[in-house]
Amino acid sequence: MAQEKIVQTAGRDQLGGFAPKFAELNDDILFGEVWSRTDKLGLRDRSLVTITSLISQGITDSSLSFHLQEAKKNGITRTEIAEIITHIGFYAGWPKAWAAFRLAKDVWAEDTTGEDAKAAFQREMIFPIGEPNRAYAAYFIGASYLAPISREQVFIANVTFEPRCRNNWHIHRATSGGGQMLVGVAGRGWYQEEGKPAVEIFPGTVIHIPANVKHWHGAAADSWFAHLAFEVPGENTANEWLEPVTDEQYDLLPRY
Repeated sequence: MAQEKIVQTAGRDQLGGFAPKFAELNDDILFGEVWSRTDKLGLRDRSLVTITSLISQGITDSSLSFHLQEAKKNGITRTEIAEIITHIGFYAGWPKAWAAFRLAKDVWAEDTTGEDAKAAFQREMIFPIGEPNRAYAAYFIGASYLAPISREQVFIANVTFEPRCRNNWHIHRATSGGGQMLVGVAGRGWYQEEGKPAVEIFPGTVIHIPANVKHWHGAAADSWFAHLAFEVPGENTANEWLEPVTDEQYDLLPRY
């Protein structure tokens, strides 16, 4: 993991004229050196340690508010912070947990359960979720996201599906060559060719899709899902989008 340099100016901004040495230690040593040792301990874990320490001491002022905001930036979700503070309450004291919750509610006020799930899923995989897949939204049921991984030699994209999201039946047309290859990245999903049983996709599963075969793929009902999509070179290639995979068809898939 590459070391990330943390830049902090709060010490100098607020105390530079009154306590310049303290400001220097705060900005250059605490944040510039200790917090910046991300090759030893990641920012998310450092945030977790810091907010636990502050709450345990009963420090629920602007310092905790700042570190809660940083914890959110560093990937701690609303669901996680609620569980973290609840856990701390049993060891540090119930009133301290109550005080911390009053601040945390404001910091995570705009988050939703869905966003928490999306953020948690992002931490499961090395590739980014990417941006909403608006260009192809008409051919998907549910929300999907697209992150181009390579645009040279072979186009590769990471495609992420929320639970139950799937694309329409479609065909990768080609007069020779062509088709597509999928590699499961995270979560659990499905691939199905017309007239054949659906096949589960897990991280590491490889699906070879021949040209001119009608098929669909997407997420399981209870799981976010992501796969890499490799476009196979060919002649006269084109993507033909067909009818949606109906709820009736989708609900025939096995449940676990």
